[in-house]
Amino acid sequence: MSIAPQPQSRPDRSRADRGPAPIVIPTTDVDRTDPDYRTWLKDAVRKVQADANRTADTHLLRFPLPEEWGIDLYLKDESTHPTGSLKHRLARSLFLYGLCNGWIRPGKPVIESSSGSTAVSEAYFASLIGVPFIAVMPATTSREKTRLIEFHGGTCHLVQDPRTVYEVSARLAAESGGHYMDQFTYAERATDWRGNNNIAESIYQQLRLERYPEPAWIVATAGTGGTSATIARYVHYMQYDTRICVPDPENSCFFDGWLTGDAGTNCETASRIEGIGRPRMEPSFLPGAIDRMMKVPDAASVAAVRALEAAIGRKAGGSTGTGLWSALKIVAEMVAEGRTGSVVTLLCDPGDRYLDKYYSDDWLASQGLDITPYAGTIDTFLATGTWSC
Repeated sequence: MSIAPQPQSRPDRSRADRGPAPIVIPTTDVDRTDPDYRTWLKDAVRKVQADANRTADTHLLRFPLPEEWGIDLYLKDESTHPTGSLKHRLARSLFLYGLCNGWIRPGKPVIESSSGSTAVSEAYFASLIGVPFIAVMPATTSREKTRLIEFHGGTCHLVQDPRTVYEVSARLAAESGGHYMDQFTYAERATDWRGNNNIAESIYQQLRLERYPEPAWIVATAGTGGTSATIARYVHYMQYDTRICVPDPENSCFFDGWLTGDAGTNCETASRIEGIGRPRMEPSFLPGAIDRMMKVPDAASVAAVRALEAAIGRKAGGSTGTGLWSALKIVAEMVAEGRTGSVVTLLCDPGDRYLDKYYSDDWLASQGLDITPYAGTIDTFLATGTWSC
């Protein structure tokens, strides 16, 4: 595992550095003054907003630590959303953004490039407002995720090379006259980061009566980068002293791009940890807003989700393990330095989507992953307060 200090300066991420501008398909097929269209649009926005209104906020779970450490570790349990993951928030914001911009129209498909969870949530919202949905995903996406997309009425378009999901999505949108949602560009701007019950505001509200209501650290993994951007912006806007750490799995370019300041950094191999890690520096990832990154071995991520189940009886996906490993490492540093406080990380989605992966010893063997030393590090740390990795 590598830990990098905060770089002192970074070049501006110009559009040229970030790749071509996102494609927005012209929408000349809709008369914006047509009363039928305006009625449809108002009803679609109402349905998406009603979903948020009737959905209770997600829970903040405590991970058990020795009382004498004076440190509290929490997991924001995003698996309790109607579509079972953190991406439900993002999908809702993206649909409102696309509807209010006039990009999503009646009868026209919404297309998304995804590693699975965002597509599950977007399929749900597409069904809610009655438009078709197509998910463009790597062929390695778990079968359970494709099943859930199809359950919500979506169609899965699988590609062998995960780097092609962007161009294939744009092509399908152009051919169908639909809208390419492009979460990797719009994630950081579709969410109201100043508040409005976003994930950051929710965390602080739920910590209000805890002994350390302002966390020392919030740990958020990056797929689009939108969640870490929302949390970091909110922290700065509210003038909190909380620091933001973004862990990155193997086969992802975010850590290297953050370290070097090179927005053109890329990676040739797909991430084994579904939902996070990307082959390119995504436009929604805002490296200047965060304080720290960690590079986390995939075997450590798997060891952490198994430790989570042993500690609180909950299975979670691999991205949760990546965040939990990093959060435990931060707690270990606080223990070593004699500091007290709280740390928050995310439970991103449920583990039942990955029973054939992160909870399968056969899959681990097929990937050449040995979690034994990382599991030992966690066990030793929880028993003694000493971090050995």
